[in-house]
Amino acid sequence: MISRPHHPDPAFATTLAHGLGLLQCFRAGETVLSNKELADRTGLSKATISRLTYTLAARGLLLYDRHLRRYRLGSTALSLGYPLLASLGVRQLARPLMKCLSDCIGGTVSLGMRDRLHMVYVETVRAHDAIAFRPEIGASLPMLTTAMGRAWLAQAPEAVRAPVVAGLREHAPDEWCDHARAVPEAIEHLARFGFTRTPGAWQRDVHAVAVPMRTLIDGEILIFNCGVLASRLTPDMLEQRMGPGLIEMVQEVEFLLLTGAG
Repeated sequence: MISRPHHPDPAFATTLAHGLGLLQCFRAGETVLSNKELADRTGLSKATISRLTYTLAARGLLLYDRHLRRYRLGSTALSLGYPLLASLGVRQLARPLMKCLSDCIGGTVSLGMRDRLHMVYVETVRAHDAIAFRPEIGASLPMLTTAMGRAWLAQAPEAVRAPVVAGLREHAPDEWCDHARAVPEAIEHLARFGFTRTPGAWQRDVHAVAVPMRTLIDGEILIFNCGVLASRLTPDMLEQRMGPGLIEMVQEVEFLLLTGAG
């Protein structure tokens, strides 16, 4: 993520943005990074990176590993997201229904919301033996190649979707070139069948469907998806079992929200 040195809005806090951008450099599988690696990823000078890492470490957002001479995220970074997760009561409401569908399908059922140009999981459950496909809470997924991302793009009003599409074109041009047709196709498929699908578009051995909630949660569009290993798919399972099953589950979640049950 390359930080922009200038912002047209004078109210924009550039130093804060740089610090947040630095924290966003850490990813699953890359949990420790050096100052040089952070400088390369952000485009910031080494001096700026040193000041930022020192300050973030002092605030508990980073932890310095003296043996590796690298930084990792500190526990304070984890605690920042807890109030958001705790406030999403739909997670607790939906979890038993998600588990039931997961066991029935033999796959993973997750709930996610948009994070800029990605989708992020806020809840996930899986069948007991589904160990090969294990996204966790907080996992970030691409929008164009996942059923969840396509469902968000298909459900979002045009005024909301347009800037996201523009961002995808600018920041993920190769992915946009390969999957641009996925957006109108997802809109059409959602309107016709009530769900979107990705047969192996993100991970070749995982096929998934997704259904958006019609009810906004704190102004956000939340998406449920269901993923199954390709080796477990039977003919027409995606269209005739997973899609309709997920639709039914989401409808039940929304009914429980409406009635205040659960």
